[in-house]
Amino acid sequence: MKDFLVSRLRRDGTACPTQQTRLQVNDDGLIVQVDGQAEAVLGYSARQLRNTPLARLAASREDNPLAPAHRDRLRRAESTPVTLRHGDGYFFTARIALRPKGPVTPAVSSARVQPWGTAPLDPHLVQVTEETGQLGLWYLDAASDAVHWSDGLYRLLELRPGCDISIEHALFYCQQFQPRVQALFRRCLRHARPFSLELTLLTANQRLRPVRLSGRPILTGDRVTAVAGTLVDLSERLHQRAARTEVEQILHGMMDATDDLVLALGPTLNILACNRPWLDQFERTFGDRPQVGDSLCEVLAAHPNERRLNQRLWEKALQRKAFTVEMPLAQQERDLPVYEIRFRRLLDTRGQVLGAVQIARDISHRLRTRDHLNYLSQHDPMTGLLNRRELLRRLQRAIDQDGASGGHALFFLDLDHVTRFNDRAGAGACDRYLRELATMLGSRVRQRDALARVSADKFALLLDRCPEAEARRVANTLTGHIGAFVFDWEGERLQTTASGGLIPFGGGYGPDQAETLLALAADLCQTAKDAGRDRIHVYRDPGHALLESEAQARLEDLKRCVREDRIALMFQRMRPVSQVTWGDHVEILARLELGDEQGFWLPNDFLPVAERFDLVRDIDRRVIHKTLDWLHRHPLLEPRLKLCSFNLSLASLLDEEFATFLEDQLSRLNLPPGRFCFEIREGDATQYPDEAAVFCDTLHKLGCQVALDGAGASVESFSLAARLPVDLIKLDHGLMRELAADPVQQVMVEALHRIAETAGKKTVAPFIEDDDTLRQVRRLGIHFGQGFRLSGPQPLTELAPVPVALSTGTIGVS
Repeated sequence: MKDFLVSRLRRDGTACPTQQTRLQVNDDGLIVQVDGQAEAVLGYSARQLRNTPLARLAASREDNPLAPAHRDRLRRAESTPVTLRHGDGYFFTARIALRPKGPVTPAVSSARVQPWGTAPLDPHLVQVTEETGQLGLWYLDAASDAVHWSDGLYRLLELRPGCDISIEHALFYCQQFQPRVQALFRRCLRHARPFSLELTLLTANQRLRPVRLSGRPILTGDRVTAVAGTLVDLSERLHQRAARTEVEQILHGMMDATDDLVLALGPTLNILACNRPWLDQFERTFGDRPQVGDSLCEVLAAHPNERRLNQRLWEKALQRKAFTVEMPLAQQERDLPVYEIRFRRLLDTRGQVLGAVQIARDISHRLRTRDHLNYLSQHDPMTGLLNRRELLRRLQRAIDQDGASGGHALFFLDLDHVTRFNDRAGAGACDRYLRELATMLGSRVRQRDALARVSADKFALLLDRCPEAEARRVANTLTGHIGAFVFDWEGERLQTTASGGLIPFGGGYGPDQAETLLALAADLCQTAKDAGRDRIHVYRDPGHALLESEAQARLEDLKRCVREDRIALMFQRMRPVSQVTWGDHVEILARLELGDEQGFWLPNDFLPVAERFDLVRDIDRRVIHKTLDWLHRHPLLEPRLKLCSFNLSLASLLDEEFATFLEDQLSRLNLPPGRFCFEIREGDATQYPDEAAVFCDTLHKLGCQVALDGAGASVESFSLAARLPVDLIKLDHGLMRELAADPVQQVMVEALHRIAETAGKKTVAPFIEDDDTLRQVRRLGIHFGQGFRLSGPQPLTELAPVPVALSTGTIGVS
């Protein structure tokens, strides 16, 4: 930041001390602040100069004060002459010098607030005050009758600052208020009375401007020696007041044009607005007629039950975006109309809560005409829960609610082996069990959720405005309640478990049709039953454009491969490329054996379906179990195997029981846990940063390592590489594809590598397919490389020690 002092030169080449101005310029060459003399010297107002390049004032490029020739002289504390362009278009000669820097501002912790005292005001401070408050300052000396104006008052009258003007001329701008203004000044001078007057000025450009003229006497002893005050522009305030009045008139007109009851309350439950129908109905119900500004709780003080109910509803309305209830205005014994009351929160432009509004519509006639058949059209006759048709209607309504806070979730439940109850306890036992179970489940869900029986022993729960993490907890809790529920009938204890399919949706995620969503939840639940029952599968959309028919066909093959454990294990080595490291560093790869001479199913083919139907968690566990079991059978690998890495899915990352499973698997090995590494994807860590950090800490407590796979796929990678507690940074294949020819990618890879080294982490460069890429990887100092140029995928059996026959026996055989 530099302070320049600009002085106009006379014809004889000397500076004019009365025509100087100060410009404050930042390091980018932009003018950030000027004093009150800028318009008189340069012809531009402070508002026009602010954030303007200093070079724009120069007549030519050579006259730019920031040019090298001038910059050297200014650095030596010398002034330099330049030619500048005046705001009126003509050129003039000026001299520019750098003002010496003042003392360093003390630290905030040691700063103190001091009264202003009698020191004169800084013109710069006056200018900022006037522009911010849209005002001008004036001062009348009683002895000389001289009036002094600030630049702000000139601007209010649309005059050039500093121009000559008489008092009579100044009074002319007051128009019909001249006698009143003169009387106020005389009274203030004679009787020391302050004054304030709102009037309309006629500016020099013949525009009317509403202002407030205020003045106070300045006393020396008992004598008035001067009068000082302000002239404040009221244009913007009056415009806002008029706009507010217009909006209020429109609002009251709209409220009075409807028969619905309209009420708006502020954050403290004070009445902001209400219409006549609401006042009339409130008076008929409670015998009181409140006014705007009254507190609703105080108005209902004589009705404690109604006060508590209304307070809960309005507090809920201030916290949530919108909701609807059906109820009368009071819970009294006499017959009162029932209203459909819609609550909605009111927010300002900054997202702050202004209050809430309710619109109540009388639906008594609708309720009186709704008969038993209408009720049965929405409810299951045996359990009393919602039926399939009503669930689909509410499900479609939830799908159509774009931008719902936190999204929604659909949980599909299928009871395991419940049809056997009739064989054990006689006919009707199954129906009685379902009725009792439905009652128990209905008491465990929220009022705004929708629980339905969609077929014989299948239920569905619509979780309204429920984020995925919360929906997982609700689903696990409900299945736990079902497993613990015992129904005694005819001497038999009926008890079973449930399998479930959970689909988060909303905000553009998930299917957009209720029938498709329910069918997908049922398919997901069936995969959970096929995987062993008493479990929940969560839907994940991998983002692949896969037709439903194709997905279902692949799903059957996938379930058969998982059920029959047809998983072939492969490995690919990670070679050290910039240092010498002994031992094997491998990554475990999985293939599915389709059988019938159909070959293998690669991850890119089966992972989209596995993630969609939540089978990928089981695949992760089976791969880890088979690999560790194979290593257990080959103990001679212990000194040679330095790192064994596994790819993990998002389902395993979010699985709270994964650490327990892994600890149990590692307990039967002689290999230390530090030789096992588990890779989490960069996209998953970006979407769930807190869960990823907890996952890394949990695995570190077990002694294992964690890798971030796909680093560099987004800008978040640099932050994750620095702060996420991982041990290895594995670069994204997109960075490696053109690494040898693209210097931008080389810079990005080098930056990630430096961040990793600074944080004490190793880097791995995958997809090294040729010598040029390998040379770049070595030049950049990457620790490990992986790819077909170094080593291709091989069956895991190739990792076993080779038997060697010696005279003393055979080694390499466990």
